[in-house]
Amino acid sequence: MKSKELRFPCIPATQGFAMNHFRYVFVENPLDNDSLSDFAKKFKYYSETSESTGSYSSLIVFFNNIPSIESYTIENYENLFWFILSKLKHFDENQWPIEIPFDPENKDWEYCFAGEKYFMFCATPNHRHRNSRFFPYLMLAITPRWVLNEFNKNQVYSNKVKNEIRKRLSQYDTIAPHADLNQYGNEDNLEWKQYFLRDDDTSAQSCPFSSYHEKENKSTNNENR
Repeated sequence: MKSKELRFPCIPATQGFAMNHFRYVFVENPLDNDSLSDFAKKFKYYSETSESTGSYSSLIVFFNNIPSIESYTIENYENLFWFILSKLKHFDENQWPIEIPFDPENKDWEYCFAGEKYFMFCATPNHRHRNSRFFPYLMLAITPRWVLNEFNKNQVYSNKVKNEIRKRLSQYDTIAPHADLNQYGNEDNLEWKQYFLRDDDTSAQSCPFSSYHEKENKSTNNENR
């Protein structure tokens, strides 16, 4: 974030970091129910207070590298990422916003928690070509939709910044920008595909959140019988 020689591609993220608009959460064990429950409580608090933290606000989440995930592949981390998002929904006390479809294959779908809409960004220790998605620990950067809406209000400025981000990506990563990178609301855009970018040009064929969510619902229904 601080490097001036090899500048991090996401300009708004560097601004948010420099202006202290970020808030941080540390999760002891990404596989532990109690750890994720605690994360959900802190995520809810952030959802309720994010607008007071600054116009470039994001919640940055660091997960401890427990021994059981040290040998994880990119695919393992991808599955873990969607598992975490599913578990968070299990702890969510709010209803899914009525204006957001349930189907991730709908262009208007995005992840929601505590009644708020979010863009999710995942980085892992195993990203080697997409340096912009590398971090020594599993890490999430969670950005509220209101932040992105404010950024996009001035289209001339936002388009200029997005073009610069693309240029920086080409310099920062040793692989071309992923074809799934797009903009929310575009007819050919699917938000979920951008949350976890693999370290090559491949993509998941369907959104894992759907299957995890179905399993979670079945488990809940069985418990209530």
